[in-house]
Amino acid sequence: MSEENEKTYLWHCVRARDARGLIRFLVEALGFEEVVVHEIDGTVAHAELSWPLGGGVMLGGVRDAVSLPQPGTAAAYVVTNDPDGLFERAVKAGATVNAPLHDSDHGSRDFSILDPEGNLWSFGTYRGQARS
Repeated sequence: MSEENEKTYLWHCVRARDARGLIRFLVEALGFEEVVVHEIDGTVAHAELSWPLGGGVMLGGVRDAVSLPQPGTAAAYVVTNDPDGLFERAVKAGATVNAPLHDSDHGSRDFSILDPEGNLWSFGTYRGQARS
């Protein structure tokens, strides 16, 4: 197994009332990259969007009353090297600002927005505490 295949990435998972609309927002407003979209009877059953720094988001439309997680209930923190540029891009695309761009007390440059489904997306430069 190659070193690349041994890496583990975190995949954030969400459900959407309008999965196509959410995909469009995540790609156009935030810079995710569409990898694959599978539909069943005209509904997005499974989609994968990659994040340029690794990992990504998997999402699907609501297909029944027990689809989990419920739309609008997710929250994620995403590492970015350019929070200022990403914030400007998101606002220009019409994102709802939850917390404006700011410097945190732990040394990160952060902001957060709500997507059209009501999910909270936080972006910043904090990469987590280094493992010892």
